[in-house]
Amino acid sequence: MRKYVSEAVIVAAGIVLMGIAIAIGLKSVANKERVVNVKGLAEMEVAADKVTWPLVYKNIGNDLSVIYRDLQKTNDIITGYLLENGIEKNEITLGAPEIIDMKAERYSSNESPYRYNVTSVITVVSSKVELVRNLISEQSELLKKGVAITGGDYRYNVEYEFTSLNDVKPQMIEEATKNARKAAEKFAADSDSKLGKIKRAYQGQFSISDRDLNTPYIKKIRVVTTIDYLLKD
Repeated sequence: MRKYVSEAVIVAAGIVLMGIAIAIGLKSVANKERVVNVKGLAEMEVAADKVTWPLVYKNIGNDLSVIYRDLQKTNDIITGYLLENGIEKNEITLGAPEIIDMKAERYSSNESPYRYNVTSVITVVSSKVELVRNLISEQSELLKKGVAITGGDYRYNVEYEFTSLNDVKPQMIEEATKNARKAAEKFAADSDSKLGKIKRAYQGQFSISDRDLNTPYIKKIRVVTTIDYLLKD
């Protein structure tokens, strides 16, 4: 008889403990945080504040000393033109000429009567973007001075940059955060919940790209912020 009583007590105790465990589990589920994950986008168009303009020209000939004198003369013409039109001296860099000896090219089939082909680059790096853009559109003025600026070489493209990202970061982060909150509030309303505090927030990387192929001097800045909000009943 005692044996049966002991077994009954053990079974009863097990049932009680199981009930307690179930109650604790249900309470844990009930108190589990509900979270909504949302993203907020902010975009802005800005004008480039830095331009790099390579002015490329070529000389051909058979006498390097003559070519060198021509280079010096052309450099002086281009530099003078730039200085006369608002470019500062410290914004101008003269690159070393690139010399190709056509007779020394083993696989060259060039039948040109000239032995040397020399490429020279004068580079303007300036924050005066609009001024440089105007000079680029008017560089035919150099033709009147006997200087032909060449193009088509991918190594020497005009480049526009936006270097003042830190100035617009706070504004864009604020906008992205507001847009994320709007999305979270809409989700909360649709699910008959109330929006709680921020649990986590992740600031995405800022990206800067050309607005389009035709206006590389207009930049598009973009950032996406990811935020986890708590939901309440």
